Amino acid sequence: MTVTDRPPLGQRVLDGDPRAIARAMSLIEDDAPGAPDLVRMLFPHTGRAYVIGVTGPPGAGKSTLVDRLVGTVRAAGETVGVIAVDPTSPFTGGSILGDRLRMQAHAADAGVFIRSMATRGHLGGLAPTTSDLAVVLDAAGRSLVIVETVGVGQDEVDIVRTADVSVVVLVPGTGDDVQALKAGIMEIADIYVVNKADRDGADRMVTSIESNLSLQAFGDGQWRPPIVRTEATNGKGLDELWATIQAFRTHTAGRREARLAARQEYRLRELLARRFLAHVEARVLGAGEFDAIVGRIARRETDPYSAAADVLSRALASGAAR
Repeated sequence: MTVTDRPPLGQRVLDGDPRAIARAMSLIEDDAPGAPDLVRMLFPHTGRAYVIGVTGPPGAGKSTLVDRLVGTVRAAGETVGVIAVDPTSPFTGGSILGDRLRMQAHAADAGVFIRSMATRGHLGGLAPTTSDLAVVLDAAGRSLVIVETVGVGQDEVDIVRTADVSVVVLVPGTGDDVQALKAGIMEIADIYVVNKADRDGADRMVTSIESNLSLQAFGDGQWRPPIVRTEATNGKGLDELWATIQAFRTHTAGRREARLAARQEYRLRELLARRFLAHVEARVLGAGEFDAIVGRIARRETDPYSAAADVLSRALASGAAR
């Protein structure tokens, strides 16, 4: 077969070709012209992978935990795709940390695909195209997709809109446990992990989480987030964590479709907002007009609501004219 006879990129992704997977992800991250068509082609072949979100504050050991978890699930016969979201360099626009470097033990394993991606300034712990990269791994036949968030702290809640299960990783000895429990990430956990559990303060951290949970009402049959102690550097607790993830998957199997629908609703709203703003800037407003409107708001010559209503009215009028 000659180079020109090669199957299309999308087909090669479906065949599980690692180079095609990497190429597809690059096109999507770069928002290349053919990226939407590629996602459209792959999307009907998705819905089989189980997405595990791993989030938590910086320094909690998320990357090491994910590295060890990959080994555990591979031993169980699962194929894995990892999306490690790193902070964006303000100078190059690329990833600073490069989590793939921490997971070199799996480099020769064909059943593992690891991808680092930059947030590109997006808040919430994920990048704008994280969901689409998960689509690629799902379509490529990975049975599990693990998404490790950037570790930004209280705002890191987008993962609940991306994953089937959200694992919140905490670590003792980082200061005020009560303050940590106020963070938004504490509200989205399906499973808590107290990592580095051999440290002083681990028991106090577990007690604090238990106290927080005791203030919440859990109905009959409702999942109560368990707390798993781990020492990721030596693999302790990883079998228990994997068993807990499987227990959650079994417990929520009947409600997964509703959770998937909620995730797709969020994704659709996000895409509509981005597309509408792009349309407004390209087709409705003149060159530099958006910045001019922002300047008028800053000078208190108008207010954000009036400015938005005016732009929306113009956008609707331009659509009706066509």
